[in-house]
Amino acid sequence: MLFGIEWDTSSNWAFAVSILPILLKGLWVTIQATVLGFLVAAVLGLILAGLKSVRLRLISWPAYVLTEFLRDTPLLVQLFFLYYVLPDYGIVLPAFLTGALALGVQYSAYLSEVYRAGLESVTHGQTEAARSLDLSPLRTFGVIVLPQAIPRIIPAMGNYLVSIMKDVPVLSVVSVLEMLNVAKIIGDRTFNYIIPLSMVGGLYLVMTLLASAGVRALDTRLPKQGIPLR
Repeated sequence: MLFGIEWDTSSNWAFAVSILPILLKGLWVTIQATVLGFLVAAVLGLILAGLKSVRLRLISWPAYVLTEFLRDTPLLVQLFFLYYVLPDYGIVLPAFLTGALALGVQYSAYLSEVYRAGLESVTHGQTEAARSLDLSPLRTFGVIVLPQAIPRIIPAMGNYLVSIMKDVPVLSVVSVLEMLNVAKIIGDRTFNYIIPLSMVGGLYLVMTLLASAGVRALDTRLPKQGIPLR
């Protein structure tokens, strides 16, 4: 019995069916960590991209240095830093929240480059045309530049969403009961690793295929051309 659920080891099929509810609970934790981590990465990435676009080096250089630091250090180091160092400063977060935050912080560096490339792909003439119509810089960015940049960055952001999903098992080192950690515990208790690990691989395959299909569908529905000024 694990987490109040009994499993049947009389046959491989019966064993697979009996552990499926436990794995689905781990799957739900994996999905939650993926979504929360991606939202954190999307927001922090946009902030980093904005800071790096500032012409004042006193602001842009620290953003570049922070981006390189996040990209060039392992996720595990950043996770341990948040989980073990923050309590020394009176900040104690649950393991799940810490893990999702670590995922978001690291991937914010990658997404900041995605944002930057997308914003720079919008021709400067679009900005000049908007300004000639007396649109404010903020409205030019929000109404003209950003809507044209978003469709171009959707595929790259989708790839990083899948990458975050596949990095969630790292959270098992701080005892988050995501799907792979649950499968390992089942294997440790039953000495049968092949079935739970195979099921986890299958569930990951289904999730990544669904996520990729969703991104492709979203990508095909968004306009790629410039937005006409009205």
